[in-house]
Amino acid sequence: MRRDDPRTRILIYLLLTFAFSSYFYVQGHRHGLTAGIAFGIMWCPGVAAMITSLLTRRSLREIGWRWGKSKYQLAAWVTPMLYAWPAYVLVWLAGLGGFPDQNFMGIFRQRLHLAGYSDVLTLLAVYVVTATVGVLAGSVNALGEEIGWRGLLVPELSRVTSFTNLSLFSGVIWALWHFPLIFWGNYNSGETPRWYSATCFFLMVVGISFVFAWLRLRSGSMWTATIMHAAHNTIIQGFLTPLTIKNAKTPWFIDEFGAAMLPFVFVAAYYCWSKRRELPAQEAARAAGA
Repeated sequence: MRRDDPRTRILIYLLLTFAFSSYFYVQGHRHGLTAGIAFGIMWCPGVAAMITSLLTRRSLREIGWRWGKSKYQLAAWVTPMLYAWPAYVLVWLAGLGGFPDQNFMGIFRQRLHLAGYSDVLTLLAVYVVTATVGVLAGSVNALGEEIGWRGLLVPELSRVTSFTNLSLFSGVIWALWHFPLIFWGNYNSGETPRWYSATCFFLMVVGISFVFAWLRLRSGSMWTATIMHAAHNTIIQGFLTPLTIKNAKTPWFIDEFGAAMLPFVFVAAYYCWSKRRELPAQEAARAAGA
C-alpha cells in the first residue's frame, strides 16, 4: 500500500490509536477511570495522528490548526447546550429527576464565595464559570482526541467516501473506542445495565459525529471539534448531571448513558446532514452522489 493513500493513513492511525489505548484500558480496568488515566487515553488519538503523519510524510499542518471563521467556533460552543439543556429540562419537568441538587449548590457557593446569594444568582454564576473557564480547561483533554478523530480521521475519510459514510464510520469507531472503559472500567452511570449505558452512549456518539464532522469540514479547523467536545463534557458532566437530584428513574435518562438527549442529538445530526452540500467542493460532490 502507498503511504500517501488515505486508506493507508486511516489504517495506520486506527492501529496506533487502539494500540496506545490498550495500556489505558488495562489501567482503567484495574484502577477505574482516574484523572490521569482519562488524560492519557484522551491523548492517544492525538499522538497516533501525529505519528501517522510523520510515518506517511504528510505535513502536520493538514490536521487543521488554523482557527477559521469564529462563527463556526461559536456554533461549536453553543451546540451542546442546544441538545443537552432541553433534555434535562424535560427530565426535571417530568419528575424523572429533581432540580436543583443543594449539595452541588453548596459546593459551588463555597468555591465561588457566594454564601447568602439566591439559588438563581448562584446557578447563573456557576453556569457562566462552567461554560467559559470550565470549557477552556476541558479543551486540554479534548484536544488530544480531536487532533486524531477530526484532525486526521475525518479529513482522510472525506477523500474516499461521502459525508454520510464518514460521519457514520468515524462515529462508530469513536464510540467503540470507549467501550472497553464502559464494560470493564467505570466509565458509565453504574446505575443501569451496561448494555443499556453502552447503547445510549453509542447512539449519542454516532449522532453527534455528524455535527463534529460537518463543523470540521465546513470550517477547515480542528478547533471547532475541540471546543464542541470540551463544551459537551463540561456542561453535561460538570453542571447538568450533578445539578440533577436522582431518583430510581433518573439514571435511565440523564447524562451520556441515558436516553433523554438522543432525540435532540438526532435533530442536530439531521440538520448537519441536510447541510452537507454546503461543504467544500470535494466533500459536497461526494455528499450529492451518496
